[in-house]
Amino acid sequence: MKDDVIGDYLRELLKKLQDNSEGEVAAYIPELAAADPEPFAVAFCTNEGQVYAEGLREGDAEREFTIQSLSKPFAYALALKEEGLEEVARFVGVEPSGEAFNELSLDKATKRPMNPMINAGAITVNQLINGEESSVEDRVNKILEFFSDLAGRQLRIDSDTCDSELETSDRNMSLAYMLRSYGMIQDSAEDAIVSYVKQCSIMVTVSDLAMMAATLANGGVQPRTHKQVCSRRVAIQVQAVMASAGMYNAAGRWMASVGLPAKSGVSGGIIGTLPGRLGIAAFSPKLDEAGNSVRAKRVFEYLDRDMGLHLMAPEKQGRVAVRSISTVEDDQTSGGSQGKRTVIRLQGDIDFNACEKIWRTIQEHDFESENVTVDLEKVDEVNSVGKRMIGEFRDRLVRNGMKIEIVDPDEVLS
Repeated sequence: MKDDVIGDYLRELLKKLQDNSEGEVAAYIPELAAADPEPFAVAFCTNEGQVYAEGLREGDAEREFTIQSLSKPFAYALALKEEGLEEVARFVGVEPSGEAFNELSLDKATKRPMNPMINAGAITVNQLINGEESSVEDRVNKILEFFSDLAGRQLRIDSDTCDSELETSDRNMSLAYMLRSYGMIQDSAEDAIVSYVKQCSIMVTVSDLAMMAATLANGGVQPRTHKQVCSRRVAIQVQAVMASAGMYNAAGRWMASVGLPAKSGVSGGIIGTLPGRLGIAAFSPKLDEAGNSVRAKRVFEYLDRDMGLHLMAPEKQGRVAVRSISTVEDDQTSGGSQGKRTVIRLQGDIDFNACEKIWRTIQEHDFESENVTVDLEKVDEVNSVGKRMIGEFRDRLVRNGMKIEIVDPDEVLS
C-alpha cells in the first residue's frame, strides 16, 4: 500500500500560500537579482532520515540554489568541532546583535563580532576552519566535505554565483579589513572574502537543507548515514545560537511566534530544527526587509499552528508509537481472509513524529484482511496534528477498501 499523507499536507500548505507575492529578490548580488522569484518548496527530515519534500510547481523541490547565509550555523559547527568552544569564543561571541546581517558591528569591549550568524562573525568563523595557515582552496574543500557529510551527498560550488557575489562584495571586504585590524582574522582581507563567498555559493536543495538541519536536531548524527558528523555538544551550541540570532534583527519576533532555532539566507531559504525530532526547510526567493523569505517564513508559522512546534509549548513527544500489528481470527466474520482481522495497537503520546512512523509502518505492512482495528487503549494523549493525521489515515484506508474500527476507550481522539 503506497499513499502520501504527509506529502499531501505539504502540497496543501504550499497552495494556501501560493498567492502571497510580497517581498523582493535579493538585488545586491546580480545572480540572485536575476533569479526566478516563483519557486516554492518545503521539506521535512525526521530523526530516522525519512525525507518528505514538495514543491508548488514541478521541479521546485529538486531545484538547487546557493546556500548563502544558511551556511553560517554549519560553518560554526565545523569551527567548534575543530577548535572547541573556548577557542572559538575568543574570536566570536554568542549574543544577539539586534542588527541587520551586514552591519559593521563588533563588541565594544572585546572587538569580537557579536555572534556567528551575522556576516562579521561568519567571516571570522570561516577563517578559523582548517587553521590560520590554511590556503583558501584547502579551507573551502574542508567546508565542502563537512557540508556534504551533513547533507548525505556530495555538494558542489556554483562558480557563476561566486564570481557575481565577489564583484559586489565591497561591504564584506570592509568587514574583513575591520576584523583584520583588530586581529580577529590573520589572512588577507581578499582571501578571507573569497573563502567566505565560496562557502556561501555551495548549492543545495530543500531536501539537503532539511537533512542538514535534522543532523543538528539529531545531536550531530546524520539521520540517514548514521555518521557522527559533529558532537552532541556542538549541535546544542549551534542550535542555541540559531535560536537567539539566526533571524538577525527579526530573531526575537521569530522566537516568540514560531519558537524554533532557525536560520535564513538571502537566496530565499529558511531552516529550522525541532531538537530530537525534525529538520525543516522552506524555500522561496522573495525577501522581506530583514532579508528573510516571506513565503518560507509563513510556511513555518503555519507548521507551528498546525503541529505545535514551538519549543515553549508543553507538547509531549511520541516515540515508539506502534506497539504491535497482528492478525487475529475475527469472530464477526467467517471463511477465508474475511475470517481474519488486522489489529494495530498504538501506545504513548501521539504527535507528528509518532504519526509519521505509524503511517510508514501501515504502508509497509502486508494486510491479510480488509478488516482493521486501530486500538488506542494504551495511548495517553493525542495532540491536534495527531488527531488530524489519524483521521486522515482512517479515511485513506477506507478509500482503499478497508473496514476500519477504532477502539478508543479513554476518548483520546475526542
